[in-house]
Amino acid sequence: MKSKQNKRILSSRRASQSGFTLIEVLIAMLVLAFGLLGFALLQTMNVRFTKSAQQRTVATNLAYELVDMMRMQRSLGSYYNAIKFDSFAGVVVPTAGGCPRKLTATPSVNVTQWKCEVKAALPEGEANVNLGADGAVTVEVRWGDANWQNDEDTNLSTSKRTSRVTVVSRL
Repeated sequence: MKSKQNKRILSSRRASQSGFTLIEVLIAMLVLAFGLLGFALLQTMNVRFTKSAQQRTVATNLAYELVDMMRMQRSLGSYYNAIKFDSFAGVVVPTAGGCPRKLTATPSVNVTQWKCEVKAALPEGEANVNLGADGAVTVEVRWGDANWQNDEDTNLSTSKRTSRVTVVSRL
């Protein structure tokens, strides 16, 4: 008699708890979905940060490369003073990807080649060089950083996100 009574108690307990596990599973799925959504957002931001950091590294390397070229040809530093933001309008990047290097280059060829490298490596890349009479040089490289442009900004022609790197040195 006791075994039948125990079976009835167990079956009545199971019947009252049968829907509870379904609710637990649905809540767990909801928590998991929010967690995966947060992880996907984290991955998207990581890609943006990585691309932006890569462009900043390239810009820094290009700026230091120009300062080193100027140090090699100290007496011809005035050629490099011609690098201004508005002088990048006519710079053409070769379609094969890369800018050809010449072994015995003059400063004007070096300037043209360096401008080509800036345009090829950075989106909307341009630079400005100021060489003072005391040998202090400032190289500012800026580029369009579309990685941080919002959807609302794409419709506005006036909002242009730019990043910049400034290197100050003495020749």
